[in-house]
Amino acid sequence: MDILYFAWLRERIGAPRERVETSAATVRELVAELVARTDRHAAALSDLGAVRVAVDQALTDLDAPLGNAREVAFFPPMTGG
Repeated sequence: MDILYFAWLRERIGAPRERVETSAATVRELVAELVARTDRHAAALSDLGAVRVAVDQALTDLDAPLGNAREVAFFPPMTGG
């Protein structure tokens, strides 16, 4: 599965994307696996209230099932103007 990071998440993790093998059933379980990988992941994903997520380019929440998802993207909330 491809994991994409945007804005300050990308900066904290130090990469715009990574490919992971996961047994996670939900986004929340995937986050737990990512947090356990490195201190950088743990720091970037420490405040999930400040993170939005999309699974296969559809906005969703942390309890969304991953099923056969190919891509999960993490990004800060967006503002419009």
